Formats: sequence, C-alpha cells, structure tokens
Amino acid sequence: MEAIIYIVVALIGGAVGFFINKTMMAGQLDKLKEQLGKQETESQEKAALLIQEANLKAEKIIQEAESNKKNKVLEAKEKFLKMKNDFEEESNRKKNILLNNENKLKQREQNLSKLIEQNKRRDTELTTIKDSLLEQSEIIAKKREEAEKMRLSQVAQLEKIANLTAEEARNQLIEALKEEAQTKASSYIKDIIEEAKLSASKAAKKVVIESIQRTATEHAIENCVSIFHIESDDIKGKIIGREGRNIRALEAATGVEIIVDDTPEAIIISGFDPVRREVARLSLHRLVADGRIHPARIEEVVAKTSKTIEDEINELGERTVIDLGIHGLHPELIKMVGRMRFRSSYGQNLLQHSREVAKLCATMAAELGLNAKMAKRAGLLHDIGKVYPSESELPHAILGMELAKKYKEHPDICNAIGAHHDEIEMTSIISPLVQACDAISGSRPGARREVMESYIKRLKDLEELALSFDGVNKCYAIQAGRELRVIVDSDVVTDEDAGQISFDISQKIERDMQYPGQIKVTVIREKRAVSYAK
Repeated sequence: MEAIIYIVVALIGGAVGFFINKTMMAGQLDKLKEQLGKQETESQEKAALLIQEANLKAEKIIQEAESNKKNKVLEAKEKFLKMKNDFEEESNRKKNILLNNENKLKQREQNLSKLIEQNKRRDTELTTIKDSLLEQSEIIAKKREEAEKMRLSQVAQLEKIANLTAEEARNQLIEALKEEAQTKASSYIKDIIEEAKLSASKAAKKVVIESIQRTATEHAIENCVSIFHIESDDIKGKIIGREGRNIRALEAATGVEIIVDDTPEAIIISGFDPVRREVARLSLHRLVADGRIHPARIEEVVAKTSKTIEDEINELGERTVIDLGIHGLHPELIKMVGRMRFRSSYGQNLLQHSREVAKLCATMAAELGLNAKMAKRAGLLHDIGKVYPSESELPHAILGMELAKKYKEHPDICNAIGAHHDEIEMTSIISPLVQACDAISGSRPGARREVMESYIKRLKDLEELALSFDGVNKCYAIQAGRELRVIVDSDVVTDEDAGQISFDISQKIERDMQYPGQIKVTVIREKRAVSYAK
C-alpha cells in the first residue's frame, strides 16, 4: 500500500514538474520572440540608414562626375581653341616665309637678268680689247725683232772694239767674280775660324778651371787654404817639433800640407779636401789647447777629431733632409749631403746652395702643378758629384747621376742631376726646373765671389766691347757688371739706330763673354741745342 502511495506521489510530482517546466519554457520562448522582434526592427532601421547613406554617396558621385565632365569639356574646348590659334599662327608664319622667299626669288631673277646684261656688255668689251691686244702683240713682236737685230749689231760692234767675243767676255767676268768670291769667302772663313778659336779657348778655360777646382792642391788658393790662428809664434816651434817630426806626423795623419812660415800668429793649412782641412784645423786647436804635442798624441787627437767630424757630417745630413722634409734617402747620400757643408763653389757654400736650389725647385714645381717633393729631392742632390770622396774623371753632373742610380733614386731625379749642365739630354719634366734653379741660386748678386783681377777684367772687357761700336762716345759698367750704360753721339746715331745698337751689343756680349746671370744694356741718346744771345 505504501509502495502504491509512493508511486502515485512520484507520478503526481513528475506531472507537476513537467507542467512547471513547460510553463517556464513557454515564458522563455516568448522572451526570445520579443528579442528577435526587437533585433529585426533594429536591422530594418540600420538597413534603411545604410540605403539612405548609399543613395547620398551615389548622388554625390554623380554630381562630381557631372562636374568633372563639364571641366573636361571646357578643357577640351580650350585646348582645341589653342591648337586652332597655333595652327593659324604657324600657317601665317609659313605663308609669310613663302612670300619672302618668293620676293627674294623675284629679286634674284632681276639681279640675274642685270648680270646677264652686264656680262653681255663685258663680252663685247673683251672682244674689242682682245682684238686691240692682238694688234699690239703684232706690233710688239715686230719691235722685239728690231730690238734683237739692234742688240746683235751692238754686240758685233762691241766685239770688234774689244777684240773679244761675247763668250770670251762672259768667261772673263766669271773668272773675276770667282776670284772676288774666293777672296771674300777666305776672309769670312778666317773670321769664323778666329771666332771659333776664341769660343773654344773660353770653353777650354772653363773646363780647365772646373778641373783645377776639383783636382788641384796648391792651386786655387781661395778654395784650398785654411788659416789657423795662434796666440804667439812660440807655438810654431812646438808644432814643428824636433827635426820636424810633429809636423810630418800631423801631415801624414790628416793628409794635408801644413805651412809654417813667417806669417805672424798664423799657420796655413793647405789641401783640396775641405774635410781633411777641417780635421787638421780642429786637431791643431786641441793639441795647442792641451799643450802635449808629439807623434803619438797627434795620431790619437786626429783619430778622435776625424770621428767627431764624421758624426757631425752625418748629423748635418740628417738635419738637412729633415728640415727639407725629404724621406727615404740612402745613408750614403745623407752623408754626402753633410759633406757639402765643407765644400764651396766660387765662394758659395755648397750645402746652402743645394738647400736653396731644393726650395726653389719645390716652389716652382708647386706653381706649375708638378711633383714638388721629387723636385726638391732632385734640387738637393744635383751637386752630389762634387763631394764624392774618391777622385773621378767624370763631370760632377754625370758622377752625381751615377751615384743616384747606384742608390736606387727615381729615374727622373737621376736625369735631372745628370742634365743640369746639359751633359745629357733632358727626359724628365723636372730637369729644366733643376737647371733653372741652379742658375738662379748661383747668379744671384752676391751669391758667388770672383777674384778681384778677373772681376775688373770682366768690367773692362764689357766697356771695351761697347766702345767698339760706331757712334758710341762713352760707356759705363754699373751694378757690379749687371748693367751697361752706353752713351751715343746724337749727331751720328738716330733713335732707330740706338735700338739696333742696344740689340747688337747684347748679342755680342752673349757670343763673346762669360758672365753670371744677365746684363742689361741701356743706350742713351741725348740731343742738346745750345745758342748764345749777344
């Protein structure tokens, strides 16, 4: 019974639960329907808005298209009108050109017709002239025949008078002209030979002087002698030593000749090598200052002094190349550069001369857009052959070139060294630079000195050369021979002749004289008119 009750209750509960669930589900369905209705309404509203916006955009696009269409039509019309105007202008221009060409052609036709008429008239005139010329040529031919007959008759008369035929007279005239020509040619050849001898003599003297300067010992006193000053003549005896052993030891150790004579408070050191003279001078100074003078001490001092001089030479060479900014120079070349300090040429220190040439070369090369460093290097080394330690028969330029080749210098530098005195042909662009700068440094006023006798002789020869010209009254060599003032006779020489005399004197100076630098020739012609009132 209880089980039945439980079943009935369970069934009733299930039925009640079913109805409740059904009621709840019906409520949820109603709610869902309401939500769907709202969403559908909202979607319809949004769709209507979108359609409205699309219609607005379409209307806007249509309006813009219409506007663009109108603009394009206007642009096309403007372009068409412009093309039409251009076409009309081009047509008018071509039409004008055609009209001008037509007018020109008409003018040319008129000119041609005029020319044809002129040519016809000229042909007529030429025909007339030709006829007259033919008549004249016949007359000339007749006169020529008459003249030939007259000439033959005159020749016959001359032959009869002179008892010579025309051929014999011609031969005699030719023989006379031959003799005169031979006489003049002999005189001319003699003058040329004399001039060549004079030039050859001067060239030979120059070569001899150069050779003496490089190889002589007791000659060339100015370049081969040093003076050592002493406090008193008593020291001379110590320097000579017993039976001259000290002086012989000193000469043997230094390789120079020491002259101890009656010159007061001075000892003369003679020798071609300036380094040896400097070693001897410094050794004498140390020996005299020390007071101990004997052969063993002399050898010791000379050895120390030689070492000091060698170190000084190397230091001078290194300092020079550093000052000039030259790098990579061989040590032997640096040593030779230092030796230049003890060498002079015509009184000009060789090292200073080489430094000056190097700076001038660098300046010129920079101005010309060339390699300034290479030019400076060639300028420093151009006289390196003058300080070669051993004797050589080669000219110093060729010797310097060989040394540069030996120590692997650039071929352009080697050529510049060898060609700076024209011993070889110039193949490098810096070779003429080195030659010009060498001449500039050596020919500067005061750079090199001359012996007084040769200087006075040069000035005298310069004045005598000018006085040899006709019309020259006076002449003066001024500015140490750098300028020649020539005063001419105004009654004999005209203004045009003065210019010619100036040129002739300058040319003769170039041919006949040896001089440094250049000489300015000034010819002065002055006309003075003097009268007296009485």
